[in-house]
Amino acid sequence: MSETTETIKTDAGGPLRVGLIGLGSMGRHHARVIRATEGEELVAVADPGGDRFGVAGDLPVLPDVHALIDAGLDAALVAVPTVFHEEVALALAEAGVPTMVEKPIAHSVEAGERVRDAFASRGLVGAVGYVERCNPALRALRERLDAGELGQVYQVLTRRQGPFPARISDVGVVKDLATHDVDLTAWVAGSPYVSISAQVAHRSGRDNEDMVVASGRLASGVIVSHVVNWLTPFKERVTIVTGEKGAFVADTLTGDLTFYANGTVASDWDQVANFRGVTEGDVIRYAIPKREPLALEQERFRDAVRGVGGEHVTMAEGVNTLRVVEAVLTSAAEGRTVQL
Repeated sequence: MSETTETIKTDAGGPLRVGLIGLGSMGRHHARVIRATEGEELVAVADPGGDRFGVAGDLPVLPDVHALIDAGLDAALVAVPTVFHEEVALALAEAGVPTMVEKPIAHSVEAGERVRDAFASRGLVGAVGYVERCNPALRALRERLDAGELGQVYQVLTRRQGPFPARISDVGVVKDLATHDVDLTAWVAGSPYVSISAQVAHRSGRDNEDMVVASGRLASGVIVSHVVNWLTPFKERVTIVTGEKGAFVADTLTGDLTFYANGTVASDWDQVANFRGVTEGDVIRYAIPKREPLALEQERFRDAVRGVGGEHVTMAEGVNTLRVVEAVLTSAAEGRTVQL
């Protein structure tokens, strides 16, 4: 689609004709959200493996991305396994279709760069589906950090733990889950990574790693820590940002944001005061509006395609995140800190 055609369609007020490729565990949710998004119409779906969740409805299940393109699209969403991201995304770029690719952008940095460049060279909107940026707790956290409510930021810590998801077969926990934490950390702190060190473990008999512990530093001097695994019998999604005025705790499972303030009331119990180093102050859990993150992400992509704003994770950002993720795996394999 040319830029002129896209503008005409927007001006005409008709819904965007959206195609979806990949009808697995994530694709089924994308199908639901696209159908529910004002100004979009799901006109075509594709998956060579069929429609095991029954989300196609009245639409035929097309065999591949080329058949999807032939349906005539204004935009597309890619939710196939990571190993196929590059092939599918490049075909959509060649056809001139603005596209959002589920995270990570591709299976390797080099592949991600090819995808990024293909969309950039054609002036097409290209986005990566890092849905955590649309989580209400993290959005509220970012706004409060930008407003200076924490003062200087010292540390970002994330924990993302839970049982193994049956949906994953082609990547390990680093590219599936830790990639979220890398992206959200750089975004929340407003600074890129400059170094990373990591350890991984293989405890469940699979080829890919299922546990990772990583630590690093951002260009701003903020230190970071990530604990991610598929072997914890409860689900946890927590981001803690500590700074000079206290700490924010964002629970992205519940969408809650809590602030633990450094207090100003002195303690006359010297042993306790000396041990804690800071004084415990007020604790506030904020009342924040909560929308489904995937719905907000889809709306932002829609607006970007229409050229009316639309904050989204760019493909360039997706490549930067993948570069850090690959450095995590390199660090673990070679036993060294990787400089970025």
